[in-house]
Amino acid sequence: MSEKRRGLFQKFLDGIEYTGNKLPHPVTIFAILALAVIGLSAVVSNLGVSVEHPGEEGEIVTVTNLLNAEGIQYLFSSMVDNFIGFAPLGVVLATMLGIGLAERTGLISACLRGFVLSIPKVLITAGLVFAGIMASVASDAGYVVLPPLGAVIFAALGRHPLAGLAAAFAGVSAGFSANLFLSATDPMLGELTISAAAIIDPAYAEGMNIAMNYYFIIASVFLLTFVGAFVTEKVVEPRLGEYTGDYREDLKGLSAVEKKGLLWAGISFFTGIILFALTIVPENGVLRAEDGQIIQSPFMDSLVPIIAILFFIPGLAYGIATKNIKNDKDVANQLSDTMAAMGMFIVLAFTAGQFVAYFAETNMGLVLGVYGAEALEAMNLTGIPLILGFILVAGFINLFIGSASAKWAMMAPVFVPIMMQLGYSPELTQMAYRIADSTTNIITPLMTYFAIIIAFAQKYDKKMGIGTLISVMFPYSIFFTIIWSIMLIVWMFFGLPLGPGSPITY
Repeated sequence: MSEKRRGLFQKFLDGIEYTGNKLPHPVTIFAILALAVIGLSAVVSNLGVSVEHPGEEGEIVTVTNLLNAEGIQYLFSSMVDNFIGFAPLGVVLATMLGIGLAERTGLISACLRGFVLSIPKVLITAGLVFAGIMASVASDAGYVVLPPLGAVIFAALGRHPLAGLAAAFAGVSAGFSANLFLSATDPMLGELTISAAAIIDPAYAEGMNIAMNYYFIIASVFLLTFVGAFVTEKVVEPRLGEYTGDYREDLKGLSAVEKKGLLWAGISFFTGIILFALTIVPENGVLRAEDGQIIQSPFMDSLVPIIAILFFIPGLAYGIATKNIKNDKDVANQLSDTMAAMGMFIVLAFTAGQFVAYFAETNMGLVLGVYGAEALEAMNLTGIPLILGFILVAGFINLFIGSASAKWAMMAPVFVPIMMQLGYSPELTQMAYRIADSTTNIITPLMTYFAIIIAFAQKYDKKMGIGTLISVMFPYSIFFTIIWSIMLIVWMFFGLPLGPGSPITY
């Protein structure tokens, strides 16, 4: 019976892959979506659809028509800015300058071979998922660093590289709201939740703190690491089968020259760590915030260049020690080759940037979110069904609006007061939202980093399309949503605090 169920599930995933891969190239998909938004904006605008802004009492939001004179002017005048302003573009290219040098000098290959040959093989999958989950401390940089590294690690083990990429992507994105440390996400969402709680009870809001979900997200790390490793090894990897592509990673031992290079790379890396630590550890550190905070500080805003530097300098040291870099021309050529390899992503960024900007300009995401909130409120649900219904609605909205802060800025003023009136704390509502927001990131092409993941995957499978990637990631989304939701229900049942001074009930 279990085999039959497993067969049906695999057939379902095959159907997703087949249907998705019948779609055009991702570059074309985003272009079509941008055109569809333009046309739909005219239709919906002429129908007079409007909603009241949930965060601004009395403010009416209408859909902006992109086919009237003003809209057409916007389409042409914003095109370059939409491309340059596409969120992942600068992050990816800046980070890849550092990672690319480390890769092309051979540093990453040497590190991975040393890692793979020294760690128990049974721990590698779980370790990769765990690293992905913890990467949310570095905000979006984890999307750029870990999925390609995961693919290379699996290739070095003779396993399917796309399974390694998927495991890392699941950890980074589907597990984005789990961590052993507070990250930039906590204050970003927490301040919105506190403001929404003040609508109902200003005194209660004054006693809230940005670490309101800290206990729960710590426990989530270990649960999601186990679930992610299980899905990778029992569902995703068997379905991918044996890798038959051209890419291979040599598992030979390290030579004396490579060990020398690793020594110098290690010295330079830890020197860099110490120097950056001096910018935040002292109370007067130059990258601390004015009030002394680290979570919301110039340091957190500087993580992308910091990560790039922490790859670039060791890569340079390794290349000099191993004679792979003899002069500045070698460095320039290797950086140029790295950027050349990012050509497809740059093209994707252009069309994706237009779509994301047009969708935001029309206000259709805000209108869709308000109608979704009203639908949930109209169901008159209570208790666990209410929480599960909220998770489903938030997850559905996440398929269309990628930004966690933008969605919560829209939803918190609506749902936090509703939940408080039903006896549930703002802290619980925020955690339910974070579960929904994280677990569906990996199955929506509208997520800003979806395009770069496809670009990474095409290194190992040139036919990789949207359908294939969604079918690979869909099991993670299902398992993470179900198991994480069950964990929240159990937490509610025992009435455990979600964080310091953060109860379940209001």
